[in-house]
Amino acid sequence: MPREDAATPEFWEKRFLENFTPWDAGRVPTALEQFLRTEPRGQRALIPGCGSGYEVRAFAEAGFDVLAVDFAQAAIERAQRILGPLSDRVRLADFFESDFEMPFDLVYERAFLCALPRRLWPRYAPRVAELLRPGGRLTGFFFFDDTERGPPFGLKSGELETLLEREFDRTVDASVSDSIPIFAGKERWQIWTRSTSPSA
Repeated sequence: MPREDAATPEFWEKRFLENFTPWDAGRVPTALEQFLRTEPRGQRALIPGCGSGYEVRAFAEAGFDVLAVDFAQAAIERAQRILGPLSDRVRLADFFESDFEMPFDLVYERAFLCALPRRLWPRYAPRVAELLRPGGRLTGFFFFDDTERGPPFGLKSGELETLLEREFDRTVDASVSDSIPIFAGKERWQIWTRSTSPSA
């Protein structure tokens, strides 16, 4: 039997159809709620790998023009059911390949980077930087773990800095108090601001 590849839509389609989604918190994280209360309205946000899409409503209610994408059809259908009147904010799309109306002010990270096989990580920061305006922010939760297996694929010490520091500056780094079991004690709430000058 061929090994399943987390880089394919079929891998995630199967998990959503079987309702095997241990990464699904079923709610909006406290750190995001607190962040959104301080943010000005009218910003554009992208949520890649949105899954069930709970955060879409939180962004919309905070006054963001939010677009959420996933490349698994079953995830999109679940998110649209959950979001109801906001279902038009969710789109079937490939984060790396699809065309979006850029730039965004914010890209929200929640269980997306850690869902990507490590071979795709070098594409992550350049793509986020491409999607953001200068000074835009990559904001969300990052999963740290030394185990090789995944998903979720954990970041080892120093790996996130290696991935992001060429394009971004970290401005916030905080512990997370309400992680779901699969991430408990292993994730950080961080904000990375896109550099305003081109990378060398």
